[in-house]
Amino acid sequence: MAASYAVIMAGGVGTRFWPRSRVKSPKQLLEIVERESMIKGTVRRLEGLIDPERILVVTNRTQKDIVQKQIPEVGAKNLIIEPLGRDTAACIGLSAFFIKRVDPSAVMVVLPADHVIEDVPEFHRTVRLAADVAAESGSLITIGIHPTHPETGYGYIQMVDEDDGSNPFFSRGVYKVKTFAEKPNVPTAQRFISSGDFLWNSGMFVWRVDAILREIERLLPDLYVELSRVEETIETERYQSTLELAYGLIRGISIDYGVMEKTGHSYVIRGKFGWSDVGSWDELYRLSVKDAHGNHSTGKIISKDTKNTLVHSVHRLVATIGVEDLIVVATEDAVLVCKRGRSQDVKEIVDYLRRKQMTEYL
Repeated sequence: MAASYAVIMAGGVGTRFWPRSRVKSPKQLLEIVERESMIKGTVRRLEGLIDPERILVVTNRTQKDIVQKQIPEVGAKNLIIEPLGRDTAACIGLSAFFIKRVDPSAVMVVLPADHVIEDVPEFHRTVRLAADVAAESGSLITIGIHPTHPETGYGYIQMVDEDDGSNPFFSRGVYKVKTFAEKPNVPTAQRFISSGDFLWNSGMFVWRVDAILREIERLLPDLYVELSRVEETIETERYQSTLELAYGLIRGISIDYGVMEKTGHSYVIRGKFGWSDVGSWDELYRLSVKDAHGNHSTGKIISKDTKNTLVHSVHRLVATIGVEDLIVVATEDAVLVCKRGRSQDVKEIVDYLRRKQMTEYL
């Protein structure tokens, strides 16, 4: 595989996992699916693929200490601390400038910190293929996931899945991107799946550092200018003040919307390694092992005449009687009860708490 660095994006809050996920203890730092936090699992999956000294983790001041405690194999010098959240384009651009100082043509593997991947060897094979194609061509590679159901919480990628003679990588299982689609409603998601040429957008990317910076400069010139000024001060006394000034001016935008939807150099590889971003309580229920009544319980739970329900309690005893198709989540200071299929709307509760400045629950 081409010489590569990994950038793990670990600054999010995971609002759809409220009330477990909070600003100081977001989803990626919790043991949600396995007996280790999601960020620990992300770093562990890179063993044998990318050395720890080539792993950069982007987080924020609030989460810095716990991130460093959870993944000590990634040294403190490899933590990039953003002063403000400015979405993924800024996060990725800043990381690219850090790597550029060491190796401008290095391949950069961008991974969210909060994904579940079942088949690690197949994940390694996919990343190696993407890295080799990115190194050879300077293309921007994303990893798409074959959809198993009409999910409305993911973006979609439409690929050119027939060989039209213009794709030199087609025989290697690397497809041209036709279009990116925003999170759809259920009927639209069903049409996407029926068409056979749409994949879920996993949010994982592979590209050369010079290639992504070239496209950021072309498509997001204001962002590029501000981050260039930051690059000039890395490892100097002016770095922190320059970074904070830049982030105060940067407009928050995702790498998908700012670059990937507009570039003409994007390709996608099908990820066949068993993937989930565990983006909601509904997704956790889907992934979980259920009992004979279709229930999944975590914590001190008593259930009577309960069916197809997820109950998750951190400390307190929770009892359910005569209910079905619910999600119940109890923490020390908050309880969530919602109908299964509605957990994407949990974000609206978090938005309400912010508007009302009820920060003790965030």
